[in-house]
Amino acid sequence: MALLYFGRDVLIPITLAFIFSFLIAPFVRALRHLGLGQTTSVCTGVLVVTLTLLAIGAVIVQQVGMMGASLPKYQDTIAAKIETLDELTRGTLGSLGGPAGQLIEHFTSDSGGAAQPVLQNDGSLKTPVLVEIHEPALKPFQLLGKVVASVWPPLETAGIVFVVLIFVLLEHESLRDRFIRLAGGGDLRATTIAVNDAGERLSRFFISQFLVNIATGLAVWLGLSLLGLGQALLWGTMTAVLRFIPYVGVWMAAFCATLLAAAVDPGWSLALMTLGLFLAVEIIVAQTIEPKLYGHTTGLSPLSVVVSAIFWSWLWGPVGLVLSTPLTLCLVVAGRYIRALKVLEVMFGELPALTMPQNFYQRALSGDAHEIITSAKRYMQHKSLAEYCDGVLLPALHLANFDLKDSAITPDEEEKVTSSIIAVIEALSGNPKWWKKRKRSSVLAGGGIGRQLRDQRISDTGEWQGSFDVPAGSLVLSVGLGSAYAELATEILVRILREQKIDARSMSFEDLDKPAPPEASPELVAIVCLVSVNPLQDCELMTQALERMRRDLPHCKQFALLLPSPFENPDLKTCVFPNADHVSRSYDDALHSCQRAMKGRVTL
Repeated sequence: MALLYFGRDVLIPITLAFIFSFLIAPFVRALRHLGLGQTTSVCTGVLVVTLTLLAIGAVIVQQVGMMGASLPKYQDTIAAKIETLDELTRGTLGSLGGPAGQLIEHFTSDSGGAAQPVLQNDGSLKTPVLVEIHEPALKPFQLLGKVVASVWPPLETAGIVFVVLIFVLLEHESLRDRFIRLAGGGDLRATTIAVNDAGERLSRFFISQFLVNIATGLAVWLGLSLLGLGQALLWGTMTAVLRFIPYVGVWMAAFCATLLAAAVDPGWSLALMTLGLFLAVEIIVAQTIEPKLYGHTTGLSPLSVVVSAIFWSWLWGPVGLVLSTPLTLCLVVAGRYIRALKVLEVMFGELPALTMPQNFYQRALSGDAHEIITSAKRYMQHKSLAEYCDGVLLPALHLANFDLKDSAITPDEEEKVTSSIIAVIEALSGNPKWWKKRKRSSVLAGGGIGRQLRDQRISDTGEWQGSFDVPAGSLVLSVGLGSAYAELATEILVRILREQKIDARSMSFEDLDKPAPPEASPELVAIVCLVSVNPLQDCELMTQALERMRRDLPHCKQFALLLPSPFENPDLKTCVFPNADHVSRSYDDALHSCQRAMKGRVTL
């Protein structure tokens, strides 16, 4: 930070040159593709940028001069409005200190600037003579020296920027190779990807931002011209330039334009319409155009943009405010590919800090089922319940299972996780009673969540989870193997199938030994789906269960659903089940397999 602060006179021009190089590089490459040489293409690109900046500067100077010349005509209007505002605020405006207070006092004073008579010692009144002190006229060389001293610093900075810019563009390939060698010569692939990613992101960001700002400036110019506000071109140009300052730039231009409108119009309608124009244009651009263009361009979170603007403006002033977004973007890209800087991507990047399963488990530990359900419904606007269970719910359950096995969570946290999981499953499967308080139960111990959810469903559908007065071949029987956790996975499968109007019913592996009700005919079952959450451990049990189902229900299709932990990457090549008609490794695949097998049959 000390180097950035004390070396800003050197670092700012160099940084500006490199930023301009990202903006001009695509144009230079296009010129080279047309057949121009490297030097000619670079000089042409720099010349175009120079002429553009000079044109913008000329427009601003001309318009400011015209505005300054016309302001005296509006002095009476300004004085009347300031006096009105001062009366409405009961003199608060007049009590302001500094230049603003002096300006308000000048407009609201009744003296008119004339000298007042002074009472003399002999009782007579005498008007003092106003005396003005003038410096002697400057000689030509003195005047030239003052002019040069005032314009030399910005000219010096501009000269350094353009000289460095030319050499950066001429040696673009060489500089990239040098940076790759310094940053990670031992891993050329990763470093090349990082450098290309940073360059492409910055180029896309600057070109997109440049085009959006130009379009916004044109819209403001045309709108103010239709409203009849003077110097509309100035305010359109200022809007296009100041929009490079994140969040506040456009409102600086809006504030100045609104002040001029208030000074020109005796009423307040022109000022309100001017402010409304800026508000409408900015809402349209910020809410519709920019999200589509910048959605995958910067990779920065909104908060990081604000924090970086404060930080860089503190270090480098107004120039740092303009450069804050691209500089922070470079840090985020570096954090994406350099492990030691990963904290920068986590802090400033737009990607979520937690995955959806981690977020689910974290909210469950806090007992915040409502937020989980809101997030799940937002996810399911574009995905199915089966896809949500595969991508979010099941991995979150495995995270909970790890902590329970290691006794890493307290009984109170365990109760919160249990209640949250029950509430989420019942809410997503269409049960309107999910908000009712449940009795305390462990995620995997005792009866478990699966048994509790099944009991709740039985209370709604009957003892056997529905009537047996159904057509033959219309039921799907889901059986969990190995543990209460498998029973929970089975209950989730049943709810996924029933959500798709398939008459699915569940039971545990131990329930197979119990006598079936007299009215339960084996011909009612079309598919038996055996579910395992630990396939490597349940491999032998799965084989035995498939053989038994093939023997007891030979007319049924035998499906195996394997749901191993996505965090352990188990090798399932040894788990071969020749007796199974189909082996699924996700709820989504199991759902589609059942739908294909049940096609043409009667459903719920």
